[in-house]
Amino acid sequence: MESRVYCANNIRNKSSGRLGIVFFLLLVLSVAMPSRARAGENAKEVTLLFTNDFESAFDPIPAYWRDDVEFLGGAAQLATLIENIRGREELVFLFDAGDIFTGILSKLTEGAVPMEMMITMGYDAMAVGNHEFEYGWESFAQQKSRLPFPVLGANLFYKGTNHPYAQPYAIVERDGFRIGVIGIHGQDARTAIIPSHVAGIDFRDPIPIVQRLVDELRPEVDLIVVLAHQGKTAPMQTDDEAHADIQRGIEADFNMAGAVRGIDVLFCGHADSGTEKPVVHPNTGTLIMQTYGQGTRLGYLKLMMDKGKKEIVSHHGELLPVVSNDLVPHPLIVQKLEKYRAQFPELQKTVFHAKERLSRVYNKESDLGNLYADILKEMSGAQIAFINAGALRKDLPKGDVPLADLMDSFPFQDEMVILEMTGTQIKEVLEQSLTLERGMLQVSGLKVKYDPDHPEGERVLAIEVGKEVLTPENTYRVATIEILAQGGDLFRAFPQSRRLTPKGSQPLFADILQEYLAAKKVVKTPPRGRLIPVESK
Repeated sequence: MESRVYCANNIRNKSSGRLGIVFFLLLVLSVAMPSRARAGENAKEVTLLFTNDFESAFDPIPAYWRDDVEFLGGAAQLATLIENIRGREELVFLFDAGDIFTGILSKLTEGAVPMEMMITMGYDAMAVGNHEFEYGWESFAQQKSRLPFPVLGANLFYKGTNHPYAQPYAIVERDGFRIGVIGIHGQDARTAIIPSHVAGIDFRDPIPIVQRLVDELRPEVDLIVVLAHQGKTAPMQTDDEAHADIQRGIEADFNMAGAVRGIDVLFCGHADSGTEKPVVHPNTGTLIMQTYGQGTRLGYLKLMMDKGKKEIVSHHGELLPVVSNDLVPHPLIVQKLEKYRAQFPELQKTVFHAKERLSRVYNKESDLGNLYADILKEMSGAQIAFINAGALRKDLPKGDVPLADLMDSFPFQDEMVILEMTGTQIKEVLEQSLTLERGMLQVSGLKVKYDPDHPEGERVLAIEVGKEVLTPENTYRVATIEILAQGGDLFRAFPQSRRLTPKGSQPLFADILQEYLAAKKVVKTPPRGRLIPVESK
């Protein structure tokens, strides 16, 4: 006898302006988990492996937030773990829920390197994530053709047409076992990329589309799997698994599992909210799982199927740590990475020396955020600079920092943009920032006092520009990057301001970083004290 817990305790939402845990349901039912014997002659054991939000994390990551592990992740180590499981399990399928791109190697090859990793690992299908559009929707339309497995986006259509942008579903068969796989891209995820990079695509409501495809596929397959890149945008903080306060939860996936009849398994991405055990929807029985992203965990779900009835009779799921020190790097992955890195030897050259580790934090002022905002302000000559926390993709180590690490920390194609904003507009973007919906804007030239306990829209207490109080009707020169200037990450006040630099007239911010830091040679951690929380009395 085993207890099956139907709960959504990994679902998190905002409450009183703070991200907190919302327990939608906690219903414990004690039931007998049917055994292989109860499934009879039709018993079939199936193992599903999955990843999400790998984001070109090719190398092991220092697990500085854990006492038991030195390094986690790495493409070559992940490949070995997958190969080991295939060697001992009866029937294995491998899926990805989107966001394989980002980072400098991916940028220089328009996604070819992460695709090569997936080809070697032998994926069966993937969903389209928002980072697949980093190089524009036209680029990915071509690049996805190099993959030998289906790239799925059932609710993506070329703008103003009914012509699918991506394959909506696939039937994957192995040893006579058939899985219908559907991929979707969420509405929130499309706002986490430069708007012009997805201008040619319509993102439609996925729920009715998925229901129609499930109904069509059900008679033809033994299992229905949905790969969903949706939900709230992830914090992209290396140690986010250790911080429940910044995890975004799986509410959108839980809602989809309840709204669509017939989904057996839903592997999700975008929020990077790890489900240490499968979440079982109490009404539909759909199993929901997600990893923390960046390849530090491999999602593992073993199913016992009654193939005659096409039913899951028992399951076991967990997130397997990719403990880098314990896994021999996969030789073909190593070979491919060395080949591509050899094409760009400049990436290994030291750009500057960091006196201390420069880390990013999603919901607070951070050292890396301060540094990059300061550079943006200085190089633009603006009074104020803003950079979004989600644009900071990797911490920088203490000591010599190679170009590869620097470019991985900001791997995007954004130009520097100079705007003219009123004091009212600046306060509006700060209030939006303090909802923490997309993390806290990192600033330069400002000192902001705020109360996180106040209602949304009323959290800013005081704003100083330099040494003067911000005046609502005055105008200020503000430097930022293209995603914010176009209103990405939900910051709608930026595009309502006056743009002083036409598109295409300014250098890429990534190039500015390289030039500035190379000239500095040695970099100290910038002073803190720009975003100051004031506790309510």
